[in-house]
Amino acid sequence: MKNTNKTILEVRNLKTYFFTRHGIVKAVDGVSISVDEGETLGIVGESGSGKSIACLSILRLVPRPAGRIVSGNILLEGEDLLQKTESEMRQIRGRDISMMLQDPMTTLNPVFSIGSLLTEPIRLHQGLNKTAAWEKAEEMLRLVKIPSPELRMREYPHQLSGGMRQRVVGAMSLSCRPKIVIADEPTTALDPTIQSQFLHLIKEIQQASTLSMIMITHDLGIVARVCDRVTVMYAGRDIENAPVRDLFNNPKHPYTIALMKSLPRIDEKHEYLYSIEGQPPDPVHLPDGCRFAPRCNSVMEICKNQYPPRSKVSAEHDVNCWVSQ
Repeated sequence: MKNTNKTILEVRNLKTYFFTRHGIVKAVDGVSISVDEGETLGIVGESGSGKSIACLSILRLVPRPAGRIVSGNILLEGEDLLQKTESEMRQIRGRDISMMLQDPMTTLNPVFSIGSLLTEPIRLHQGLNKTAAWEKAEEMLRLVKIPSPELRMREYPHQLSGGMRQRVVGAMSLSCRPKIVIADEPTTALDPTIQSQFLHLIKEIQQASTLSMIMITHDLGIVARVCDRVTVMYAGRDIENAPVRDLFNNPKHPYTIALMKSLPRIDEKHEYLYSIEGQPPDPVHLPDGCRFAPRCNSVMEICKNQYPPRSKVSAEHDVNCWVSQ
């Protein structure tokens, strides 16, 4: 994976809230991340931690009218996407930033052929005529190693296997050569063999280009295999940021340590797998202090009353935790 240290995407103190009749849901509450050219950033955390909403916020696709980005900055090569009009964002989506969703059957419209689905963004963003767009789409299917692309172009999503559909979604997200791709659990619906092939394919494409990627996943094995850096999220906040090797070898936040403990190991034998006790906090009624405090085995009194500031473990490793101060 190439890393030129040129920052492609920088998100600063992003806050995305949902205004409901039950109260304000703070789905994303002060997240800051950055992605360099050619780099893969992994975002991990339990369901409901705000991973997907943070990435939908980057694309400004937060569900309306309840959802709203209330503050922060989203800088794509220095330009703040929150200052763009909706018309400008339609040009940016797919061309500069694209998203690969986890379920290809809901991504791919079943009434359109694969060729129609693939050529639409190519014609929209690259201005090619129908023939040229069709040729470009076939080229993208070859890139993601789908056999007989000229035949697949005329087929419909239900005629393809799960692995093939996911490759088509990958081809769609890469068809306009975006600067960054957001992959939201793209291997969840795949069996282990196809998952391995798909991850290998992503690495091959990245190594041949300067494509940047954000990989949202629950699977720490995938993080170890494809990511350069990792952001751990909990209850709407990023609580630890580190290079992937540092995070696995030297996790600092008790929540990150607990996630690592929950991984089964072939060199250790346990009667029961480790699990984190308790539940994440209600996003409408978040605690004043550390949001992991009610579930933390190392909790101190200050943890319950004050949210910890960000502290440096090393030049590239930071954590929000009183215990690790």
